[in-house]
Amino acid sequence: MNNQSEFMLLFRFEPSNEQPTPEQLQEMEKHWGGFIGNVASQGKLVSTHQLGFDGKRIFADQTTEEGIYVSEGLTIGGNMIIKATSVEEATLIAKNCPILYMGGSVEVRDIIQM
Repeated sequence: MNNQSEFMLLFRFEPSNEQPTPEQLQEMEKHWGGFIGNVASQGKLVSTHQLGFDGKRIFADQTTEEGIYVSEGLTIGGNMIIKATSVEEATLIAKNCPILYMGGSVEVRDIIQM
């Protein structure tokens, strides 16, 4: 596993006020667990986070606004940092993400160390 870089997968979806049923939640957890477990079993998982719906936005003029950012009807629901040899390999991994089957999307980005 030489020459691996880190990539962030950003999970975007359309927020909804509809709550999933307990059965739907269980099914989603099963799919996410399988996806994350598969990435981890390959030694490619660095970290993953699910984001909540409470938050504030802070602007350059120091004003704040309640709520999360929604652009083009989508918000970021979470992220995953993985190791891959290229953006193409990271994209192949992302193509198995459960968010895609739920109508969402995945953005694959390289990570630049600071």
